[in-house]
Amino acid sequence: QVQLVESGGGLVQAGGSLRLSCAASGRTFSRYAMGWFRQAPGKEREFVTTISSSGGSTYYADSVKGRFTISRDNAKNTVYLQMNSLKPEDTAVYYCAGSKRSSATMTTHEYAYWGQGTQVTVSS
Repeated sequence: QVQLVESGGGLVQAGGSLRLSCAASGRTFSRYAMGWFRQAPGKEREFVTTISSSGGSTYYADSVKGRFTISRDNAKNTVYLQMNSLKPEDTAVYYCAGSKRSSATMTTHEYAYWGQGTQVTVSS
């Protein structure tokens, strides 16, 4: 069983930055792709970004492309989400997710493990 724990959320002004971290338990972290999703109040959970097991492939939602960067440190069993130029519409609960495949994937149902979420609030 894999457990994911996010941290780094908070309140930031528009244009600011935050860095989210997701620490994973288990020895197989480096085998699997990881992703970040988010859910705003009254909206469905949406894909934000994903990274392959090796870190060699990444994909981003159009809404965050050029502003957000996903990375991972397999030695530390941690995946990161650097968020720059934040906008009020980025306000949401951000979830870290672990896939059961090595290839980066944008598909929600291919993620087997989920963190509890961390709140990101961007004020205008």
